[in-house]
Amino acid sequence: MNWLWAILVGLVLGVLARAILPGKQDIPIWLTAIFGILGSVLGNAVAGWVGVDDTKGIDWMRHVLQLVGAVVVVGIGTPLWAMVKGKGKRATRGT
Repeated sequence: MNWLWAILVGLVLGVLARAILPGKQDIPIWLTAIFGILGSVLGNAVAGWVGVDDTKGIDWMRHVLQLVGAVVVVGIGTPLWAMVKGKGKRATRGT
């Protein structure tokens, strides 16, 4: 059941990250969820490094770090996805 929560949280974080970033992120919804999951893992790692990974009550700081991680991953992953799909190249004119 944990994998289902990871996918759901990843999807929510990915969608929020796409909403925060300016412009259009031309990535599919499944990649949005994967980027959100990766951002969540990154945020959890940073939370552990700074010592806010396990607090009493709701871990607001950890959740903020997860969202920041998702924004970073979506921000970096979107142009990479465009490059892989061939949309990141500039059009060249035939001579």
